[in-house]
Amino acid sequence: MNTFKQMNLPNKLTVLRILMVPIVVACYLYIPKDWLVLDETSGLSGRNLVVFVLFAIASLTDMLDGQIARKNNLITSFGKFLDPIADKMLVNTILILLVSTHEANVIAVLLMTARDLLVDGLRFAAASEGSVVSAGFSGKVKTVLQMIAICLLLLCNWPFCYLHFPMADLMLWAATAASLYSGWIYFQKLKKYVLKSM
Repeated sequence: MNTFKQMNLPNKLTVLRILMVPIVVACYLYIPKDWLVLDETSGLSGRNLVVFVLFAIASLTDMLDGQIARKNNLITSFGKFLDPIADKMLVNTILILLVSTHEANVIAVLLMTARDLLVDGLRFAAASEGSVVSAGFSGKVKTVLQMIAICLLLLCNWPFCYLHFPMADLMLWAATAASLYSGWIYFQKLKKYVLKSM
């Protein structure tokens, strides 16, 4: 608790985002899928809406912690290390939950998860050499696209369901493409830490 009190505000927001992950999981797993159907066309239910609100709040902390850190010069090695982990925990957890109920394409989620494992390995290799790598622009684009895709999936493709346009699926595959591209950029940037002692 004392350690948490000593953290700056951006890092507290990052930790809060991690603590919200089990709450999201509990709501998704224990609220009945068909509880309080809000829209017959899309199939949007109260469960998905609750999880969407929680995800939106958690995503807001992601936006705020970066803005506050840059504006007030509160960027720390701890924040650089933990912020992308918090993002991945939140995003990947919800994607896996969506796959478990057949609301997201399993191949897309597997590709993004594999990319994250590769990038994490590269980050840890760089960290062992004393280099802390923050998220690059392509990684941030990937995160934004993933968040948009998740929002649409949780909302059962509303309002695009009325147009019979699979926007949620298209955004998921766009996020997958951005994820693989950013993973390649990370590999090119950090492979020296892995390949130097083969």
